[in-house]
Amino acid sequence: MDKKNLTIGVLFLLAAFAIIKFGPRAPQPSPPAPSIGNIRPLAPGQPAPGPSAAPADATFAALETDNAGEHVTHLDNDFIDVALTDQGGAIKSIAFKKYPAELGKPDPYVFNALHVDPMLALVDFPGLDRGTHYTLVSQTAREAVFRAVFENRIEVTRRYVVEPSDTKTGDPYQLRHETVLRNLTGETAPLPRLAVSLGTATPVDVRDFGTYLDTGYSDGSSINFISRNKLQGGGPLSWFGMAPRGPVPYLETTSAIAWASVKNQFFTTILTPDAPGVGLITRRVELPPFPGTTVPAIGITGSVLLAPAPLAPHAQTTLGMNFYAGPKEYKRLANADVFKRDQDKVMEFGMFKFFSELLLNMMTWVHTWAPNWGLAVVLTTLTIKLIFLPFTFAAARSGRRMQQIQPLLKEIREKYKDNPKKFNEAQLALFREHKINPLGGCLPMLITFPFFLGFFRMLLCAPEFRFSSFLWVHDLSAPDTVAYIAGFPIRIMPLLMGATMIYQMSLVPQPTMGDQTQAKMMRFMPFIYIVFCYQYSCALSLYSTINGLFAIIQQLLINRMKNDGDPTHTAGAARPAGGKPLKNVSPVRKK
Repeated sequence: MDKKNLTIGVLFLLAAFAIIKFGPRAPQPSPPAPSIGNIRPLAPGQPAPGPSAAPADATFAALETDNAGEHVTHLDNDFIDVALTDQGGAIKSIAFKKYPAELGKPDPYVFNALHVDPMLALVDFPGLDRGTHYTLVSQTAREAVFRAVFENRIEVTRRYVVEPSDTKTGDPYQLRHETVLRNLTGETAPLPRLAVSLGTATPVDVRDFGTYLDTGYSDGSSINFISRNKLQGGGPLSWFGMAPRGPVPYLETTSAIAWASVKNQFFTTILTPDAPGVGLITRRVELPPFPGTTVPAIGITGSVLLAPAPLAPHAQTTLGMNFYAGPKEYKRLANADVFKRDQDKVMEFGMFKFFSELLLNMMTWVHTWAPNWGLAVVLTTLTIKLIFLPFTFAAARSGRRMQQIQPLLKEIREKYKDNPKKFNEAQLALFREHKINPLGGCLPMLITFPFFLGFFRMLLCAPEFRFSSFLWVHDLSAPDTVAYIAGFPIRIMPLLMGATMIYQMSLVPQPTMGDQTQAKMMRFMPFIYIVFCYQYSCALSLYSTINGLFAIIQQLLINRMKNDGDPTHTAGAARPAGGKPLKNVSPVRKK
């Protein structure tokens, strides 16, 4: 690399690191900052926190405060602890026993700990909503029933059933809920639309700027998601001062609702009504700042709209639904016996869905006999590299032949420099003669890049890596920050990844002639990868580092390969078929 290119590369790297240093970043937690999903609810009468005593923003839904007179009932199994409140006859919160809230502490992560409404509460329905006292009429270890009467006209019974831990037909994270509406009068009772709360999803850490928070729904044929950021206004046009869109208090989507969800990075709720809903309402909620920060965190909440038919005199109707509240475990959500409506789509793997699912399934299988997720990443990466090793060697042989015929290509280029069509024909004939695949050199990257992006998408939402340790790493789902120097985070894994890439590239023979632009651009790829991986899960850097170490060994073997397989390879200077040098027969341009 010449001095000019080295200077450009160093400046690029310094600029990228400056973005990391002065852009938004997570403070070094000491001790680790608790997950906001597990922050203790507000004290009775305490107002919802806002930014620096600023007036309440009407574009945010208000946080609920605890009611001093409420009674909480618990249903549980080995996976969840469901806290039911008699205020609204709904689910106040659900603790996930298998997932800790903080690194190194046993307290479970609590979904909906801070919330706008209890989960499955009837939203904005005075007389039946979260402000209504329901009577607990029965309770067992797995079932609870609440009752209330609306205006002496409609009796409302709300029943909750938790699946057993060893269920064979369901899922231990799933509940069954039924709301029964019974007309107590001798007249037909029309019913309004009912909004059933999905709960409130909060960021899991300070690095989440809204990327992972959204509501979603299926209309039975397609899946749609509504990002939290859609409610905060702005947009590309506002960057240039053109027609900025202001924040909105809510977004209402009118659609058939086969199921609906609200989620953060690792956890989700999914409501599946027996009869399809008619819409979805999405709102933002302002939450207390994370410890060590002053900026309020922003969560998201949603509710499904149901449209029950009018009740005939003394008749009743049942609104039944299944409610999943738990981790975004792909294997669990993709279980066809439990979730039959593509609810694994809440993972949002995107266009690299095939690679994300393949990698996650492979690592889950490896983890069954190698009980460490870091080791599972290593073994899965090595397995993929071994599978594609024959293709890589074939590409290497093709690339070596390409190097050998460079003198012939130069002569063809000179001969047909004024006739591109003839040049292309002669070049393809030369490739066929020497059994060269012109795309062979790109094959390793074409194979590796989709797996890299698939792994990246998978890591954005896989709870399996959360708080999983490996070597010096304490949390594979987060950057492996080991220290700060002048406020700049030092992260070993992405730097190690970059070093392996640089060394690997030094082993690859450089072209002796032809276009050098691509080769010069490739020299900066390690720096681009370092910058990209520096802010994300260190499991991504671990995957790329193992990939690079294997590639180094692979390249050393390739460099020892003999010049075989080329039927026209002979000692001495390369010549076109027939052994005679090519002459320039292109017509002379007229001046």
